[in-house]
Amino acid sequence: MIVTVVSVPDGGVTRVSVQEARRRLATDPFLLLGVELPEEEVPAQEPVVRQLGLDDEDLEWFARPDGSPRAEFLGDTAGFVVPVARGGQVHHVHALASERFLVVVHWGRRAGLAGDITALVRRERPRDAVAALFLLLQEALSTFRRAAVEALLQVEELEDDMFEERRPEQIYRLSQLRRHSAVLHHALLPYLQGVDEVITRRMMSPDFPVERQRLAQEFQRAARLVLADIESLQDATRRAFASYGSLVAGEQNGVINRLAIVSVIFLPLSFLTGFFGMNFEFLTNRLETRDEFWLLAVGLQLVAVVGSLFLLHRSRIWRRLRDDD
Repeated sequence: MIVTVVSVPDGGVTRVSVQEARRRLATDPFLLLGVELPEEEVPAQEPVVRQLGLDDEDLEWFARPDGSPRAEFLGDTAGFVVPVARGGQVHHVHALASERFLVVVHWGRRAGLAGDITALVRRERPRDAVAALFLLLQEALSTFRRAAVEALLQVEELEDDMFEERRPEQIYRLSQLRRHSAVLHHALLPYLQGVDEVITRRMMSPDFPVERQRLAQEFQRAARLVLADIESLQDATRRAFASYGSLVAGEQNGVINRLAIVSVIFLPLSFLTGFFGMNFEFLTNRLETRDEFWLLAVGLQLVAVVGSLFLLHRSRIWRRLRDDD
C-alpha cells in the first residue's frame, strides 16, 4: 500500500508511511490523502480503514475492489465509489470525506486521479475537504466526458470513411464503439442516480451551507451534460450502423437490378430456344430450308433482344443503374 499526502494550496505530493498517515488523520485540520493499492490480488490483510485508524463500523465496503458505484452519508462522513473511465475501461475509485479529511483509494496508477487532483488543487485551492471531494467527483465526470467525445469523433470519422469506401473492418470497429458507449452508460447511470438522490436529500436540510449547495448544483448540472454526451454517442453509433446498412442495401439493390436486366434479355431467348427445340409436326415437316431457319431461329431472337433492350432503356431500372454508375 502506497500512501501519499497532497498539500494545499501548492498541490505538492509527499509519500508517507501508514503510521504517519494515521497520525495526521487524527491531528491535521485539513488533509488530502491518497492510497494506492496493488492491482493484483494480495493475501488478506487488515482493512484500509482500520490501518488508517478510521471508524470501520459502517465502512465494510470501503477499499474493496469488488465494490459497485455507491454514494451515502454516514453521519459526518460521506462515502463514494466513483467510476473513472481510463484507457477504454471503467475503474472504481473509493472516496471517504469528512469536515477534516478526504481519503481516496484506487488500484494501480492507471485508475488513479492523483495527477489530476494535484493540478486541480493547485488551480482551485479548495478551502476544505468537502470542496476537494466535489473536485474529485467533477474530475471523475470529466474522464467520462473525454472518453465519450473521443469515441464520438471516431464514430463520425468511420461514418465519413464509409461513404468513400466501405470495408468490413469498419462494422467491427463500430461494434466496439457501440459496446464502449454501453459500458460508459451502464457504469455512470446508476452512480449518478445514487449521488443525485443523496445530494438532493442533503440539500433539503436547512443546515446545509449555501456554498456547498452551489457545489452540489454544479455537479448535478455537469452530470446531466456528461450523461447527454454519452447518450449522443449511443445515438451516433446507431446512426452509423443504419448508414452502413443503407449502403449495403443500396449495393444489393444494384446487384438485383443487374440480374433483372440479364433475366429480361435472356428470358425470351430461352423461350425461343425451348420452343424450336420441340418435335412438333409443323417444325419437323414444314421448316426445311435454310432461309426459314435463319428467319425464325435467329431473326426472332434478334427481335427479342432488341425489343428487350428498348424496353429496358425506357424503364426506371435502366435509368437507376445509369445514375448509380
